[in-house]
Amino acid sequence: MKINENYLKLEQSYLFSTIAKKVAEFTKQNPDVRVIRLGIGDVTRPLCPAVTKALHEATDEMGIKETFKGYGPEQGYAFLRQAISEYYKGHHTEVSEDEIFVSDGAKSDLGNILDIFDADNTVLIPDPVYPVYVDTNIMANRTICYMEANKDNNFLPMPDYTVDADIIYLCSPNNPTGAVYSKDQLKEWVDYALAKNAIILFDAAYEAFIGDETLPRSIYQIEGAKKCAIEFCSLSKTAGFTGTRCGYTVVPFELKCGDVALHSLWLRRQTTKFNGVPYIIQKAASAIFTPEGQQQIKENIEYYKQNAALLTEALTELGMSFIGGEHSPYIWLMCKSGMTSWEYFEYLLQEAHIVGTPGSGFGKNGEGYFRLTAFGEREDVEEAIKRLKALK
Repeated sequence: MKINENYLKLEQSYLFSTIAKKVAEFTKQNPDVRVIRLGIGDVTRPLCPAVTKALHEATDEMGIKETFKGYGPEQGYAFLRQAISEYYKGHHTEVSEDEIFVSDGAKSDLGNILDIFDADNTVLIPDPVYPVYVDTNIMANRTICYMEANKDNNFLPMPDYTVDADIIYLCSPNNPTGAVYSKDQLKEWVDYALAKNAIILFDAAYEAFIGDETLPRSIYQIEGAKKCAIEFCSLSKTAGFTGTRCGYTVVPFELKCGDVALHSLWLRRQTTKFNGVPYIIQKAASAIFTPEGQQQIKENIEYYKQNAALLTEALTELGMSFIGGEHSPYIWLMCKSGMTSWEYFEYLLQEAHIVGTPGSGFGKNGEGYFRLTAFGEREDVEEAIKRLKALK
């Protein structure tokens, strides 16, 4: 028996596990202290009424012989895929329901999609970056090239034609920085991918936070993208599904490697390794795309965006440098002068009892930066602001 020794190349602990351990130690030593958590990007607003109603109805269906459901289609039930397709149309984007694959979340598919690609591919990943992009490729021993995301390019790296890549990861609105690509910028990436015969893995998990119609919510709003891009979406932050798990991935029919359609490869992978998302969850997800559901989740998203606005207003008042927070639930701020990311983490935890995420956990270019999220309760955000302003 031999293990996959590529796992030994990974960091010993997942970033958020390390944070949780440090916070647990602090709270144990300081049981009377109220810690405000603005670190991990978990939602705090409950599922909207349209979703919980659908959950109850679907649960009742499962207890009746005539409406009971067993194994469902691996690609997802047609009623949900149709609803998602109509959602795209509402944002001036054409995606066929047969190009949509329902999943248990974008994180899973961003890792699992690599099954259809050979290990002998060069992967281009921005730095700083969501750790899953890096770790899943280390597990497969792929060659990774990093593109510099920094203050000079507003943390939105652009193509470099002197660099050859086969697989490209893009995330917009970005996690962790909150930066958002424009249509012109994404067009440059699409042109680069087509020229290099490369594939873009486009993480659109936070598209619902975009409030400017001129900014793209899908890479398929860009001409030529269906020939070079797979899009991953999540209902976790859009509709509070972090605990119920549902998302979707779009693999266009036009997307090919030579004569091989990647759609057929992904379908084969899913039918082999995945039994689909539970019927109850898919019924709940379909309620999100009803007029009632859309209005209700919009209210929750606006709640988080107002949290972000309060935080960015406070940071501006304090003279701190940051990006994000406008079309994203994430705020990427520069640490207090001279502090490393982890030193600033300890400083905020010890002095203000606020938990955030050290930027260095997202890559070397994250050193000296810090991520705050807007997913907290309003009273917690307001208290955090008071504590930030009280710091010396």
